[in-house]
Amino acid sequence: MTAALPAAVDIAIVGAGPQALTLVTHLLQKKKSMRHRFVVLDPAGTWLRQWQHQFAAYEIPHLRSPAVHHPDPDPHALRTFAERRFAELHVPYDLPGTQLFQDFCQSLIQRWQLQDRVVSAQVEQVEPIQRQGRPRFRLTLTDGQTLIARRVVLATAGGTPHWPGWAQSLPPTYPADRLQHAHQVDLRRLHLTGERVLIVGGGLTSGHLAIGAASRGAQVLMMARRTFYEKLFDAAPGWLGPKYLKGFHAETCWKTRWQMIQGARNGGSLTPAVMTQLRKQEREGQLAFYEQCEVESATWMEENWQVTCTHPEAHQCIAHLPIDRIWLATGTQLDVNQWPLLSAVRSHYPLETIHGLPVLDQHLRWSGCNLFIMGGAAALRVGPVARNLFGGKLACNLIVPALIKTKGVAHRPNAAVTSDKAS
Repeated sequence: MTAALPAAVDIAIVGAGPQALTLVTHLLQKKKSMRHRFVVLDPAGTWLRQWQHQFAAYEIPHLRSPAVHHPDPDPHALRTFAERRFAELHVPYDLPGTQLFQDFCQSLIQRWQLQDRVVSAQVEQVEPIQRQGRPRFRLTLTDGQTLIARRVVLATAGGTPHWPGWAQSLPPTYPADRLQHAHQVDLRRLHLTGERVLIVGGGLTSGHLAIGAASRGAQVLMMARRTFYEKLFDAAPGWLGPKYLKGFHAETCWKTRWQMIQGARNGGSLTPAVMTQLRKQEREGQLAFYEQCEVESATWMEENWQVTCTHPEAHQCIAHLPIDRIWLATGTQLDVNQWPLLSAVRSHYPLETIHGLPVLDQHLRWSGCNLFIMGGAAALRVGPVARNLFGGKLACNLIVPALIKTKGVAHRPNAAVTSDKAS
């Protein structure tokens, strides 16, 4: 059931993905009376729609995060739910199967009585205003409706798909389905027998797409700027606790923190399980790796692509191979300075950013106003796992104490942490 849009609300939560669900359950655990003081806004009008679509479109069999990472405040809740479904917890570390995780989340939504808490709405603009002398936000929706909120939490992914320069400069003379970013690909709709597919990118998304394409009879070429490598998690487990986070939080230079984040994630990687499948497909002649290589140019030749690469001397160049489709598993770019949603907030409350990441206060709040941010954009405070399931819990530890206060007072960022200029 989709909730109705109120005229005004205490807390507006933008987004209905895993992090938003995590926030709501942690908020209600701390203060049950908050139940009727918030509304969740998402175009789908229901929880986790985009999350579920992505897993289905890429045919992802299980999560990369262990069973203790999920939106419920009780870390053991998923394992308890899976008592009779242990076969759906994958080794190592009990990685939940996709269907198991989705079923668990639905049970979680019902248990916390959150079925009717999501409004079907796309937020276009968040604007700071004064109402009866008090600071508020006006949220303008794409259909022209507005909502007044005292506090706003952005729990959206926020990244924009990254298109390499060569792809951006192509004339639009090719069929749209022959060059797509990964977020546009839905394996369930494709019949690829006899086709040759080039997948650009070295992360887990490229691996899932390659497995799906090969299973549909395609000849797959995987290309990455560096060597494809295995890593169980996208950031080392030490980043989930004090082992690494203690030093991260002790760092007083924001630019150094940004560098620590980049080093911890170290670009895209493939899990051992996915790499095993890809190597098997390589041995069977269905897949080829092109490592330490980039696309130099691509030309649509009426029926297929002709592609040249930057290092043809390193291997047999693909220029002679007609390519039917190119998929860009090249990730997203996150820069709050480019978010149209926050243009008015940036104008009213200018904020320092480091490579697009905002310098938030200790409660993940935009300095000067009651706008909170979760997800990857909060990484300078939360750490390298900010965009992950566990990052949602770390964010809740910082946001929830501020939300349950009787009066929400905006604070300045902690003066102990400085910009690069002051360090």
